[in-house]
Amino acid sequence: MSNEVAEEVLAAPLASQTQETTQTTHKLERKWAFWYDSTKPKQGAGWGSTLKKAYTFDTVEEFWCLYDQIFKPSKLVGNADFHLFKAGVEPKWEDPECAHGGKWTVAASRKTNLESMWLETLMALIGEQFDEGDEICGVVASARQRGDKLSLWTRNAANEAVQMSIGRKWKEIIDVTDKINYSFHDDAKKDKSSRGRYSV
Repeated sequence: MSNEVAEEVLAAPLASQTQETTQTTHKLERKWAFWYDSTKPKQGAGWGSTLKKAYTFDTVEEFWCLYDQIFKPSKLVGNADFHLFKAGVEPKWEDPECAHGGKWTVAASRKTNLESMWLETLMALIGEQFDEGDEICGVVASARQRGDKLSLWTRNAANEAVQMSIGRKWKEIIDVTDKINYSFHDDAKKDKSSRGRYSV
């Protein structure tokens, strides 16, 4: 998906949102928002200048419409991200909900497993499958030439017991057996090559 196409798609209202429906909808426990980011900002623009909130939703039906039409990782081009975060939380280190947090990260591939792991994670989040759901900010699918990845962002990096519990549950959900690492946002701000603090 080129940046121009992405902007057109994200700007266009979905048919399901513009037509009234008499069907019963299934409300989620909380509102969520999809975001899109191209990591190639225009020259001189700061990080986050390309980050755009696309849609906020709070029903199962809206989720499936958005996922099916737009937010599949196979539609990402190199150096772009899809985010699903709780409504009101921006996928930035500076957001108060994220500022003292960190992230679990797993390597993936658009050719093999990124799409299935992304979908399983999305369903687990909106379906409130994590015991520590209040600790989770959101998830990011990143397309990169050096290797795609999926990152689960959490609020309180210093709470090791909670982070380990979230990490173990996430590995089970995405069916990963390899070790995954948790890094603090504060560490990454200081050193982009910082190693993870926890692993499961």
